[in-house]
Amino acid sequence: MTKPARRNEEALYEIRVRGILDESWSDWLDGLTITPSGDGNSVLTGPIRDQCALHGLLIKIRDLGLPLLSVEQKQGDTTGG
Repeated sequence: MTKPARRNEEALYEIRVRGILDESWSDWLDGLTITPSGDGNSVLTGPIRDQCALHGLLIKIRDLGLPLLSVEQKQGDTTGG
């Protein structure tokens, strides 16, 4: 089980969606990096400050009509600690 991020500590996430998004959506998706995966899907990666921000981001993905394939919190945090 992944250790939850501490308060005020961003966690690194990788979110996979079905469909191709270009990098122009990055600002709207809270600055996440968007990478096409080559199989018709996109991978969104980057720091997300807390669970509230994660849920808000998932709502944006839902509103785009993109099927959510996976959400994974990566090991480590983005604060260098």
